[in-house]
Amino acid sequence: MMFRFVRHARWFSHANGVNPSAEMRRWLTDRRSLTDKLVAGSTHFRVQRLHQQRALSLPDEFAMLASPCRSNVREREVLLLCDGSPVVFAHTIVPLDATASDWPFFSALGERSLGTTLFGDPQVERGALQFARLHAEHPLVQRACKAIGANLIDVPLYARRCLLRRKNGLLLVTEVFLPALARLRSPDQTLKKPRSSALWRAMSPRLQHNRRFF
Repeated sequence: MMFRFVRHARWFSHANGVNPSAEMRRWLTDRRSLTDKLVAGSTHFRVQRLHQQRALSLPDEFAMLASPCRSNVREREVLLLCDGSPVVFAHTIVPLDATASDWPFFSALGERSLGTTLFGDPQVERGALQFARLHAEHPLVQRACKAIGANLIDVPLYARRCLLRRKNGLLLVTEVFLPALARLRSPDQTLKKPRSSALWRAMSPRLQHNRRFF
């Protein structure tokens, strides 16, 4: 029974269900672009793609896609890094029956992120956020540990997910917040002041390009 619990996270519709600190609550509940917040809270931001491939949906997510059981999906996993430290492990799945018309750019993202493309697309309908605390045996915690080269990580890790719809296609994004996030400025301290033109010009062209995506 315990094995089932830790591998099947309990997802809540309100952040109170996971009892986060005030700082973590701000990261969990802020619905602005996560990329913009991470860029504003650090000097250097980048996306590191881990893989993008066909895979089996996780035990606690197939129902979100209105599937009666675990099924094959297109899966993309990345690390979001600020000043060289991984701060978010992001896991995205798309049903195999989704088309390129439903989610343009998804198959060719490379080390660009997805989020601000979705934010800027009026055809994307964003569902409600859900929140969880993921324990050491949860597949996403294990994958995050492997990605950052850690045998042990402080758990539980806070996570949130959101189901998006575009035309006939569904897309589920899960973001797992890693311990290094605590070193960044909080969302309340970011995006309040526009970047000076001098600072923006000083940023690398690659970073300017990445900012347009999640």
